[in-house]
Amino acid sequence: MNVGVVTYMSDQQFNPKNVSIMSKIIRIEVNGRVIANLTDPLKIYFPVNNYTNQSNLQYVYSCQYFDETGETGNDTWRTDGCNTTQLSDEIVECSCDHMTPFAVLLVEVGNNNIDASQWEILSYISYVGCSLSTLFSASAILSFILNKNVRTEVSSSIHVSLSAALFLLNSSFMLSEWVASLSMNGLCVFIAVTIHYSLLSSFTWMAIEAMHLYLLLARVFNIYIKYYMVKLSLIGWGVPAAVVGSLLSLQSHYSFYGNKEIKLSSSNLTNAFCWITEPLILYGVNLSYVSVVFLFNTVVLITVSRQIFKLKQVDSKNKFKSLKDAITVLGLMCLLGSSWGLVFLGSGYTNYPVLYLFCISNTLQGFFIFQWTCMTARPEKKKSTHVKSLSTDNSTTEKNKAIENT
Repeated sequence: MNVGVVTYMSDQQFNPKNVSIMSKIIRIEVNGRVIANLTDPLKIYFPVNNYTNQSNLQYVYSCQYFDETGETGNDTWRTDGCNTTQLSDEIVECSCDHMTPFAVLLVEVGNNNIDASQWEILSYISYVGCSLSTLFSASAILSFILNKNVRTEVSSSIHVSLSAALFLLNSSFMLSEWVASLSMNGLCVFIAVTIHYSLLSSFTWMAIEAMHLYLLLARVFNIYIKYYMVKLSLIGWGVPAAVVGSLLSLQSHYSFYGNKEIKLSSSNLTNAFCWITEPLILYGVNLSYVSVVFLFNTVVLITVSRQIFKLKQVDSKNKFKSLKDAITVLGLMCLLGSSWGLVFLGSGYTNYPVLYLFCISNTLQGFFIFQWTCMTARPEKKKSTHVKSLSTDNSTTEKNKAIENT
């Protein structure tokens, strides 16, 4: 088998889209044969050109091959089948499972990381999940309005507030790409602002869920606070409004919200949607907000899980207790938004298993909360509509009920 290796001194014929090619282009092929899906990948060591980053964007080297088959259109650089390892500032190792023209390109972090086919699948999963969450969040809100007994429970009021925030988030998210395609900047800004506000509101209500759960655990028989739900509502809806309102007041000067485009790694196609256009706001505000809420909720979840474990030791005669406790912890993880922590695992690089798990778990959060609400509401039918005063005996049985009925 004769293997041909060609090094191109000019990248002109491979650069119709004006991409940043940082190495020489090397073609490796076998005459008359198509070599693909190699068990032992082909490794190529490219010397790369130095560059000076004079912008506030981040760039990385990316091993890519030139698509000459027409699968996604000619004149396209793609990444599938190739892995990139930067050995030093001057050398990049490309490991690919096929033979084609190869080169090292400079790509923006977070912009050219997702393959077009993977983006399409993730979009379908997101739309299906958001549709289900929107439907069941609306069902939760409607059942709360129609059920007088449920409206008297503070925990139920918090649950339905979280469901309302998720309803707004999922419904506005589903409109994002469609509105971006209309080329109506004002409407796109409105959708982007709505998504941002509902996202921060969702996280705020998750934090309120955690705070309320801790109060139930620490003060089972003395949780009465004057205008408690009113104060929680001011926090849950008011704090995100203050953050988003502050950014929106500067919109005419800095354009924080609007049409944002993503270039997909396997093609030169772009995908537009309505969202935050400024990376500093996207990562500075959102990531800080999410980090604080996630850390607080995780501490509360660990504290409650330990309490559940202690109660299990006291009530060890019940053989179904372990399964019930496991379901309780999973339900609390959903209420407290533990699955949003997956965003930290995929930070800085594309991890498709994490992306799929993130999309499935978080787009279905509204559906899971509705199921949890139904499960915890059934025992309440046997109780009186509202208990304002209880004995001050701090027994393990009452703590268990407080945790399960949160």
